[in-house]
Amino acid sequence: MNDLIALMTGIQRFFLNKIKLLDFTPLLLLRIYLAPIFIIAGWGKLTAIDSTTYYFGEMLGMPFPESMAYLAGGAEFFGGIAILIGLATRWFAIPLIMTMAVAAGTAHWDQGWHALPDDTLTMPWEWRKDLIEEGIERRTAARALLKEHGNYEWLTSAGNITILKNGIEFSVTYILMLLPLLFFGAGRLSIDYFLYRLYMRKDD
Repeated sequence: MNDLIALMTGIQRFFLNKIKLLDFTPLLLLRIYLAPIFIIAGWGKLTAIDSTTYYFGEMLGMPFPESMAYLAGGAEFFGGIAILIGLATRWFAIPLIMTMAVAAGTAHWDQGWHALPDDTLTMPWEWRKDLIEEGIERRTAARALLKEHGNYEWLTSAGNITILKNGIEFSVTYILMLLPLLFFGAGRLSIDYFLYRLYMRKDD
């Protein structure tokens, strides 16, 4: 039994030592995945600042809507670029997390948790289950209209037609994905890492 435990321990140690050579890849892939999402979202806000300001002020009731529009757009656009190249990653993760938290609280909170209405996969912490039934009714009506007036087979050739319930699910998901960048940084393949190594060598 002891020999088996020793063998398994040795195999595990060998495996962990090998994959340690690639321990930078999760953070790198996370940055590559998140960066274009924020860059595109921020660019969309900044290049349509009037409509963004109107949405923030009239639809969400936010104070100083123009300033908030520039702040949100700037945080997403420049934060996305910084995350992509790995520059001041921890610092830029903070305003991005705050932006997602504000979005969750102002634009999505009243819609509950789920982003999509689904009565078979409802999370136990969904606090707006009433909107799921309403969303399913709208989805059913939309599909009926498309079947009657559109080429439904072509429209659904890549998947079913659906609508958004627009809960906080996506915002919270982005926050959770940003937390590793806040706590662990950008990883070895980043400007942050090279600057750290440069100044560490100078200190030595």
